[in-house]
Amino acid sequence: MTRILLADDSPHAQRMGERILQEEGYEVVSVTDGETALIRLADVDPDLILADAFLPGRSGFDICREVKRNTRFKHVRVVLTAGVLEPFDEQKAAEAGSDGWIKKPFEASIVLDTIKPLLEASKLDREAELRRAAQAQGIEEDPLDPERIRAAVTVALDRALPSLVEEISSRILNQLKK
Repeated sequence: MTRILLADDSPHAQRMGERILQEEGYEVVSVTDGETALIRLADVDPDLILADAFLPGRSGFDICREVKRNTRFKHVRVVLTAGVLEPFDEQKAAEAGSDGWIKKPFEASIVLDTIKPLLEASKLDREAELRRAAQAQGIEEDPLDPERIRAAVTVALDRALPSLVEEISSRILNQLKK
């Protein structure tokens, strides 16, 4: 499942962003400040970060620079956000390495049109990096290797489990209410 780290100090923007992204099937991890976003980066291992440019503490620009400097996260795409009345500096965003930017309040079609190609590029970069790492270790790629298939299924189930639990719980509750 595609994972997105959403960093925004506005509860309204977080709810809107989460709703739009989760309805598309993305896993969303939300944080309220830049420092927490950087701390959570390793364990979340997102494909994309959607960060408010003007977060308290470490800004979205800071997050972007840190991510782009770290080779471990070269597959991660960063989209900066700013309120409609906030002065957004596109040059500063480009210098930080931003892959795009969106004005708030979020409009679903704009968010999705912006992030979908970036998520596809992230996926391709992640796969290429895995192939390079395997080749560096002298591991030949066998698409029918039972261990690789088992590992892929395990990863997919781990990522899907929270939404499956939510869906099953919701259905059970709906049935019990009848």
